[in-house]
Amino acid sequence: MLTIASEIEVLARFGRALADPIRCRILVALRQAPAHPAELADSLGVSRTRLSNHLACLRDCGLVVTVPVGRRVRYELADERLGHALDDLRAAVVAVAAGRTCAEADDKGCC
Repeated sequence: MLTIASEIEVLARFGRALADPIRCRILVALRQAPAHPAELADSLGVSRTRLSNHLACLRDCGLVVTVPVGRRVRYELADERLGHALDDLRAAVVAVAAGRTCAEADDKGCC
């Protein structure tokens, strides 16, 4: 069971991971589907070395894991709930940026 201090540390790690746009793009890409590093580098338009550094950070934060596939490795989110959290966070940020802070704005036609 996590203590309050360890819960805060977990949230801080998540925040550090999201603090870089490339890491955000990697997480969003992996939300869509697991991928091999070469595919990620090509689709994101970053060098493989740069991507490798960001993937190492995301692994260290516990947000992504590697899955061996033959002689290659595939990256995926460490837990499917991270994908849901990313979706919720993205929706909240977009709503706040648009000045629509009510969670039911679309249903109620408010904000």
